[in-house]
Amino acid sequence: MGIEAPLVLVVDDDDAVRNALAFALHAEGFCVRSYASSAGLLAESIPCRNCLLITDYRMPEVDGLELIERLRGSKPDLPVILISGLVNRALRGRAARLGVSAVLEKPLSGPGLVETIQHIFHGSA
Repeated sequence: MGIEAPLVLVVDDDDAVRNALAFALHAEGFCVRSYASSAGLLAESIPCRNCLLITDYRMPEVDGLELIERLRGSKPDLPVILISGLVNRALRGRAARLGVSAVLEKPLSGPGLVETIQHIFHGSA
């Protein structure tokens, strides 16, 4: 029996971004579940082990930071990568207070996202 690939949960209301992330991460060997909204993810059962969340910050109804805050009660150790088109000091500070592992600016390009995920799961890029 082999080791199960890490599960990456992707939440982004932009279909093109969400689908591109899911495709690229799947091509890198990750298991991926993608959601068009925070509500979609919150309605699902999230595994506790070998799992990571990538969420967009700006989304209607429940934004990425509110999603993280809601998940912290039941999944305090869930690693999270927050992505946003407008990253600033205030956003980084709010994310840090919620225990976010990394904040990345969109558009995502190059190997940065995969290296960040590998670092979170394995401690090295």
